Amino acid sequence: MLLSLNVKDFVIVDQLQLEFAPGFTVLTGETGAGKSIILDALGLLLGDRAEVSQIREGAERAELSAHLDIRQQPDLQAWLADNELAGDDGELLIRRIIDRGGRSRSFVNGQPATQGQLKTMGDYLVDIHGQHAHQSLVRPDAQRELLDAYAGAGQLARDVRAAWQSWQQARKAREDADRRQRESEVERERLTWQIGELSELGLAADEWPQLNQLHSRLANAAELAQSAQAAVDVLSEMDGSCLTLLSQVQSRLGKLSGYDQRLAESLALLDSVDAELREVVYSLRDYVGGFEDDPGQLVDVEARIHALMSAARKYRCQPEDLPKKLADWQQQLAELEAASDIDALSVAENAALARYRAHAEALSAKRRQAAAELSARIGKEMQRLAMEGARFAIELSAASEPTAHGLETIEYLVAANQGGTLRPLAKVASGGELSRISLAMQVVISQVASVPTLIFDEVDVGIGGRVAEVVGKLLKQLGERYQVLCVTHLPQVASCGNQHWRVSKAAEAGRTVSRITPLDAEGRILEIARMLGGEDITATTRQHASEMLASNT
Repeated sequence: MLLSLNVKDFVIVDQLQLEFAPGFTVLTGETGAGKSIILDALGLLLGDRAEVSQIREGAERAELSAHLDIRQQPDLQAWLADNELAGDDGELLIRRIIDRGGRSRSFVNGQPATQGQLKTMGDYLVDIHGQHAHQSLVRPDAQRELLDAYAGAGQLARDVRAAWQSWQQARKAREDADRRQRESEVERERLTWQIGELSELGLAADEWPQLNQLHSRLANAAELAQSAQAAVDVLSEMDGSCLTLLSQVQSRLGKLSGYDQRLAESLALLDSVDAELREVVYSLRDYVGGFEDDPGQLVDVEARIHALMSAARKYRCQPEDLPKKLADWQQQLAELEAASDIDALSVAENAALARYRAHAEALSAKRRQAAAELSARIGKEMQRLAMEGARFAIELSAASEPTAHGLETIEYLVAANQGGTLRPLAKVASGGELSRISLAMQVVISQVASVPTLIFDEVDVGIGGRVAEVVGKLLKQLGERYQVLCVTHLPQVASCGNQHWRVSKAAEAGRTVSRITPLDAEGRILEIARMLGGEDITATTRQHASEMLASNT
């Protein structure tokens, strides 16, 4: 429930402090005095978009704040706690600042808050019924949303929408798989053929470098053998070979080392060289002895190289990359086979459809029950609003196909006159009738509202006389259950208020400012008399005003 509202430098308000009370509060005043400024201020505090033009002329920024009692709203308290915005003792303080630079800052219980968070809180705190609400009643989506709100099926409707979206996604996945399966048949055939071709080559991971090394050896076999034998001859076989000459040096130095021991180190090194040269000779002899010059093997190797190079040219890669190319194709083929598992996707689609139907059928059941009850209650209120003999009905018809909004279409029907045929609301009701039907709906819906504060912004436009008295009494009855605030131009409605505020404007220091004044008993008489007869208040209008107040106390 609203406890207070503070507004500074907002539109034509320089400074405003209002204390709210339970029950039914009415706001009256001349046209253009600023009666809707309070509603605009509350709208901003509850997430409406801010505009620089809302800052009072000459001021640098507008500041708004509201203090609310939320002790009877545990769901809101839990939401605030979850979002780290909780205050103390079940109270809520919302503050918003708008500056000339277009920057808007919001705070909840002293903590920075987003516009989205303000909107979410607004859903818990206030229902605003605008004077143009009846204009939306002819829209199918507005009719559906109103029925769902009355049925308490808002969350179920959201579940239906989410389930429908999941079903559509599952259906699209299956349809895409069907299409891909048809489109990829050629691709699968191509991959299968290419994989088969490369598989026939029997590729090994390191084959290409090894193959090139083998080819090099085979291609140069004769030169390798001749060179190795020549090396053996030079080192050991021919006259004056390295080993013969080395042996001669070792023998001569060995004889001389007896005269000078310093030659011993050189002899030791020569012995090591002799041993290593002999190892080289043994190794080269083995190489030459085991060497086979196989022209047939060379032919085979060259054929293998040619096959790999041909495959590499065909598939536009290097020969050494052919094994990776084969692995990539095998992976692509496996993915295509997995993606074309139509049976699994069909199972998922059917499961999503079943979940959607379960939610949608539950929503349909709630709608059918609520439609009958809401039709009766709206019809009853229409009778009270001087539409005797009028009938109202909500028709639910099976949709041609399941939709995000459920299994049925919803249409409001009305017979505005006694004995008339029920026809779509948009085609039957006149402007005045539509306004009264809208008011009847708002009153009925408000009676099941979960928010503590209801605001009616000139919803009584276009009515008067006895109907206006009925409207005033209806709003007063709502005030017994909720905090009700109503901007009105009708004295019959204003006389039913538990509290009465008068909105006026005046020129101060060359600027127009708006003032809101709580009225006492005498002030209420004068204001209602003004509403009855204009600025020239006569004894008759004053008496009439006094009687109206007395009859509605």
